[in-house]
Amino acid sequence: MTNTDTDRQDPDPKGHDHAERAGDDELPNAEDISATVRGIVENVERVILGHREEIEHILTALLGRGHVLLEDVPGVGKTMLARAVAQSFAGEFTRVQFTPDLLPSDVTGVSVYNERTESFEFRAGPVFGNVVLGDEINRAPPKTQSALLEAMEETQVTVDGETRALPDPFTVIATQNTVEGDRAYDLPLAEVDRFMKKLELGYPTPEDEVELLDRVVGDHPIEELRPVATLEELRDARRVAANVNAASPIREYATRLATYTREHAQIGVSPRGSISLLRAAQARAVLDGRNYVIPEDIQYEAPTVLGHRIRTGSGDGGALVSDALATVAIE
Repeated sequence: MTNTDTDRQDPDPKGHDHAERAGDDELPNAEDISATVRGIVENVERVILGHREEIEHILTALLGRGHVLLEDVPGVGKTMLARAVAQSFAGEFTRVQFTPDLLPSDVTGVSVYNERTESFEFRAGPVFGNVVLGDEINRAPPKTQSALLEAMEETQVTVDGETRALPDPFTVIATQNTVEGDRAYDLPLAEVDRFMKKLELGYPTPEDEVELLDRVVGDHPIEELRPVATLEELRDARRVAANVNAASPIREYATRLATYTREHAQIGVSPRGSISLLRAAQARAVLDGRNYVIPEDIQYEAPTVLGHRIRTGSGDGGALVSDALATVAIE
């Protein structure tokens, strides 16, 4: 299945309702939103070459109110990808460089006493952004990593007993160094489970790398990248994605896939993972200009959404997801 096939026939012969939910007449048209999102994808491609599929995965995570873990070797464009996504919809891009001595307050912010006003003032940390890059997140100890847990799950942070809402939209794109494991910490499962998707970029093809070298002669393309959408348009896109129709057979299919992993692994996909799969499938439908989910949306999103949540004796959650997709029937 290709993720750019917008000419699929409706595969639902049982006549399940594909209409939008009642009361959502004010929502933008799914086809218009698709054009907006694809415009962002194409804009990011001006900076990141040869990774359209991964760019689309990040955009569907953004539409599905999820977060992304990028795991790869240094220097393949993970940081630049996050920055290009933020710039493409005029979002605020912030960055946290995770190091062994990083403190939780360096992420969330801290209250500082102001002698002039004789009161404490809150100074927001870098987590207060639309796209927050957690660079080399596995470099910091678990206590510091845990500073992101509330933010990723509830879109808020609590500092000194006061809860503060984060910007809308809010997405964490974290990178993980896979080379120098002896100087890094394992991410706790509770944190890994909060990432909607786990992706790898890989090296570009020789042809893409030659074009990349051509583009960076002079000013880097990221310096000339301009927004092609607004924050409000992105918020509309997220609302449309949240209201995409997922008929009962679709929801049951996603549940059966999750159940299969629980029956064949030490730790299977959590209910949070099932929710993430459905939201990613809804966002994929929007990307294709549809207001309903089809089984192919679930199948396409499952490997990036489910694999990192699974713990098996062999450590290969991806293989189990492949088995589930090959075994679990679509009813």
